[in-house]
Amino acid sequence: MSLLRTQKLVKHFGDTRAVDGVDLIVSQGEFLSLVGANGAGKTTLVNLISAYLQPDSGHIFFQDQDITFLPVADRIKAGIARSFQLVNLFDDLSAFDNVALAVFSREGKTRNLFTLAEKDDAVTQETLEVLREFGIEDKRETLAGGLAQGERKLLDVAVAHALRPKLLFLDEPTSGVSTRDKAQIMDTVSSVVRAGKITAVIIEHDMDVVFKYSDRIVVMQEGSILADGSPDEIRQNGEVAAMLLGAPTST
Repeated sequence: MSLLRTQKLVKHFGDTRAVDGVDLIVSQGEFLSLVGANGAGKTTLVNLISAYLQPDSGHIFFQDQDITFLPVADRIKAGIARSFQLVNLFDDLSAFDNVALAVFSREGKTRNLFTLAEKDDAVTQETLEVLREFGIEDKRETLAGGLAQGERKLLDVAVAHALRPKLLFLDEPTSGVSTRDKAQIMDTVSSVVRAGKITAVIIEHDMDVVFKYSDRIVVMQEGSILADGSPDEIRQNGEVAAMLLGAPTST
């Protein structure tokens, strides 16, 4: 069953066709990777779906409702959340407070930025549980700006997860971290997403990560979808393998 679909979605920047008539379907419960070279249109497509950009034409449907022109806040309420390639945290607040803010925001509760969840036991318990899920509960009092890069990546996803989305976009969750940290981040994120039956779409350049964790891979090129299939199907596509992996094209 499809959770999200786009219909002939278009976004141009001058002569650049960043997204050029894209028809994308994201199925309920899958872990989908969106891949392609820099400039292929991946982030623009996600920005359109999450309302950080408006399309030139086309439609976006979420749970069969047309959300093409819903603002960011309404899409979050509907169940769409995202993390960012450049981590989007409040560096002067603790890890706990960053997650608590997301919970407060989701619940629409009035909050005092100086006390946050201290007087709200339900928010406190949920915030601690989210930090536990992502393995960073011991960093609850650490300022976000003082966390290691891998921990910051996990906190960024934890904040998005605290919004309790049905659909979670992850933009380069392993960029700028070591190989060992990549495995830890993806093992944690994959475990949380699958345990919560959350549909996830990841933008990722590391093809080892893509092939290991994805149920399905969508390959973009010059604003269009070039290929769409399982990891095995993508590996067996000579043209796509050559582009993504540098492998020789079969003759």
